[in-house]
Amino acid sequence: MNSPGRPATEEITFVGGSQATLTGVLHRPPERAKGSILLAHCFTCSKDIHTMTRLATSLTEAGYAAFRFDFTGRGESDGDFAKKTLSGNVSDVVRAATTLIEMGFGPCGIIGHSLGGAAVVLAADRLKTLRSIVTVGAPSDANHVRHLFADDEAALLRDGRAEVTIGGRTFELESGFVHDLASHDVIDAAAALGRPYLTVHAEDDTVVPITEGENLHNAAADPKRFLRYEQGGHLFANRDHAQRLADDIVAWFDDTL
Repeated sequence: MNSPGRPATEEITFVGGSQATLTGVLHRPPERAKGSILLAHCFTCSKDIHTMTRLATSLTEAGYAAFRFDFTGRGESDGDFAKKTLSGNVSDVVRAATTLIEMGFGPCGIIGHSLGGAAVVLAADRLKTLRSIVTVGAPSDANHVRHLFADDEAALLRDGRAEVTIGGRTFELESGFVHDLASHDVIDAAAALGRPYLTVHAEDDTVVPITEGENLHNAAADPKRFLRYEQGGHLFANRDHAQRLADDIVAWFDDTL
């Protein structure tokens, strides 16, 4: 049980875009929440990656409700990861936001990491309660993700389904994932956001280069800010880097919500 006066966490399940049951964790501050933030993780990550948990904890300590969830086929969520598409991720973001609204929350803000960042930018025009957006290490071109499995792409496209190696781990994907990427224009979506937008990127990100973040920032209209870190990599796995990221994002939401 959670002690009185301390943040509380609650497991939430909801139906995702592909009708799979998705799992999330809602972090509630001890007092009435001053806003709510939805968190979307990276391509092959989960809601439990350190970046997501550190952000959720810091946001809750600052008085926000924070909801981190697993996309279809990842972490504790049901569904077949091999059938994932960016379109599916966008639908999952919308369903997660709807779940927050049904619980009496916003979302007032949203954070997307890497491909999750592309998904939140693409989903923004469908989220009428959304007031402020943050992307971390996100690509400006959805097709950029293909370099992660470039050695396996020919077999994937030939066979329709294949094992691919991403970051030293093996996953199954279907060719529909690649075909779907071409249907999305993240730059156009960034230009149409119409809300305060913070782009965060580390100079030493070797997965999604900082030029991708610069492209997103340049496309967006004011009010916007570009936050450049010398260090942090793609995952902000170092605890000090993750905490600095969390502190800066809390400050952004304090200013824009």
